Amino acid sequence: MSARFDRRRFHAMLVKESLQIVRDPSTFLIAFVLPLLLLFLFGYGVSLDTTRTRIGLALQDSSAPALSLASAYRNSPWFEVKEARDVHTLKDDLVAGRVRGIVVIPSDFGEKAARSRGNAAIQIVTDGALPNTAGFVAAYAEGVRANWAMAQAAERGTKPPAPPIQIASRFWFNPELASRYFLVPGAIAIVMTMIGTLLTALVVAREWERGTMEAIMATPVGMGEFLATKVIPYFLLGLGSMTLCTLLAIFVFGVPFRGSPFALLVIASAFLVPALGQGLLISAATKNQFVSSQVALITGFLPSMLLSGFLFEISSMPTWIQYLTYAVPARYLIPPLQTVFVAGDIWSLFLPNMAAMLGFGLLFFTLAVRATRRRIA
Repeated sequence: MSARFDRRRFHAMLVKESLQIVRDPSTFLIAFVLPLLLLFLFGYGVSLDTTRTRIGLALQDSSAPALSLASAYRNSPWFEVKEARDVHTLKDDLVAGRVRGIVVIPSDFGEKAARSRGNAAIQIVTDGALPNTAGFVAAYAEGVRANWAMAQAAERGTKPPAPPIQIASRFWFNPELASRYFLVPGAIAIVMTMIGTLLTALVVAREWERGTMEAIMATPVGMGEFLATKVIPYFLLGLGSMTLCTLLAIFVFGVPFRGSPFALLVIASAFLVPALGQGLLISAATKNQFVSSQVALITGFLPSMLLSGFLFEISSMPTWIQYLTYAVPARYLIPPLQTVFVAGDIWSLFLPNMAAMLGFGLLFFTLAVRATRRRIA
C-alpha cells in the first residue's frame, strides 16, 4: 500500500475528524466554555491593584491636629478605618486578621504638632505574618500623614523646603498602572496553553481506546498525514477560542487593544503550533484519554502559570529556575500578547518570540510523528 499523499484521502480524513468534533460536545466545552470560566476567574480573581484595606485607628488625642489627621485617614481612598480610643482594643482585630494594621495617634500629638509645625510622629503597627501587606499599609499610612502635614503647612502659609532632587515619574502605555492591562493578556496566554494542549491531548488516545487506530493503520494514510488531519480542525478551534478571549478582554475587562488584528492572528497561530503539538505528543505517547488529560494539565498549566512570567517576574527567580523558563513555550507568548494589547505592533519583539514558539512546535510534532508508529503496541 502506498503512503504517498492523496488529496481525496486527506479531505476524507479531515471531514471525518470535523464530524467527530461536531458530535462531541466536550470539545466545544474545552474550546469555548472553559476559556470563559478561566478568563473570568483570572480577570476578577487575580489583581495586583491596591484596594481599600481595613485598618485600626487608635485616636488617643482630642486636639484639633489629631482630629484633622484622623479625618484624613477616614477620607483616604486606600483605607477603611475602624476607630478606637485604645490600642489594646484593636490588637485582637489585628491578630484575627480583621484589620491589617493599626495607626496610633498618641496623646501628645497635638502638642508636638504645634511645636514642630505639623511634623509630629505617629505609630504604625502592622502584621508581620503578611510582609507585602504590611509594607503596603506602612507606606500608605505614612503617605497619608505626610500629605496631611503638607496640607497643614500650606494652610499656615509655611511652605516646606523642596527636596534637592525632584522625580517626575511617567509610565508609558499604562499611566494608571492598572494591573488588568497586563494580567488579562497574560491570563489569555495561560488559557490558550491549557486549551491548546487539552484539545489535542485526547485525539490519538481516543482512537486507541475506541479501537479505530488499528483500522487507520490498515489504510495507506501516513502518520504525518494522519496527525495533520487531527491538528487542522483544532487549530481553527484554537483561533476561535483566542478570538473569544480577545473580545472578552476588550469589551468586558476594558483592556485597550492598540495593535492590529493581523499581528494578534500571527502571534496566536505561532503559539498554537507548540500547544497543539505538545497535546499530540502526550496523546500519542500515553494512548489513554484520562492519563493524557492529567499529563496535559500538569505539563501545560503548572509551568505556564509559574514559569512564564505571568505572576512572577522571571528576573527575580533563582538563576537555575530562570534557565528552566526557556523550556516553557508560554514564556514566549506573554510578552508579545501584552505588547500587542497595550503598546501596539512591535515586530522586533514579536519575531524572535514567534521563532522560538515555532521551534518548539517543530520539535513536538517531530516527536509526535515518531511516537505514532504504524504498529499495534
